[in-house]
Amino acid sequence: MDIRKRNNVHVTGQGDRPMVFAHGFGCDQNMWRFVAPEFEQDFNVVLFDQVGAGGSDLSAYDKTKYSSLHGYADDLVEIGRDLGLKHAVFVGHSVSAMIGLLASLKAPELFGRMVLVGPSPRYIDDGEYVGGFTEKQIAELLEFLEDNHMGWSAAMAPSIMGNADRPELGDELTNSFCRTDPEIAKAFARVTFTSDNRKDLSKVTIPTLILQCSEDIIASEAVGEFVRSQIPGSEIVFLRATGHCPNLSAPAEVVSAIRAYV
Repeated sequence: MDIRKRNNVHVTGQGDRPMVFAHGFGCDQNMWRFVAPEFEQDFNVVLFDQVGAGGSDLSAYDKTKYSSLHGYADDLVEIGRDLGLKHAVFVGHSVSAMIGLLASLKAPELFGRMVLVGPSPRYIDDGEYVGGFTEKQIAELLEFLEDNHMGWSAAMAPSIMGNADRPELGDELTNSFCRTDPEIAKAFARVTFTSDNRKDLSKVTIPTLILQCSEDIIASEAVGEFVRSQIPGSEIVFLRATGHCPNLSAPAEVVSAIRAYV
């Protein structure tokens, strides 16, 4: 198996220390185009696509393997070992924050720092835990996606992006969602929005930074605070950015926060 082809891996930069960027649901590595290049002078920058996204090898998609986030975490570990990474800075957006967290539990030697952008260990409310959605809301969201992938993308992407005064950002996310293979998108959405990684947070041993936006309908400030409280020694930075995708809406602020941490 050609791991680099499977995940459309690209490596750039002049530094010795690796920095790995992982994208969220419905996106691909292009979502880091305003952030990753800023680190190329000092880091060995690694970009890749989750299987089923972007330029990944769609034939590598296996419904059983990718029925949980562990399948994606295994891919990340394989990429890291194939590239010979050690003590990498991992930057994961949205669901990839949890994928990176799981990968760090499987192979902690690969990672030196974790930066989680808009992370959520569980999207569904559960007792005192407020994930942001009721179980019924998630079921309806997944049903809508199942029935009408394009319509779901057009309806959801602008809300997820936020920044209504900059509609071009919502348009970009809509187009990204629409480019994703519909069947894989439906399966990945189900895995993403029904996962529960709350018990994994306390096991993390890698120094971790959480980047939290305001007005984020996917991962609220309360969720970010929960992640910070559960990962030992973790830190949180509240960005001025709004919405769920500061890598597109406020890249300079994201770059500054990462640089200050690493």
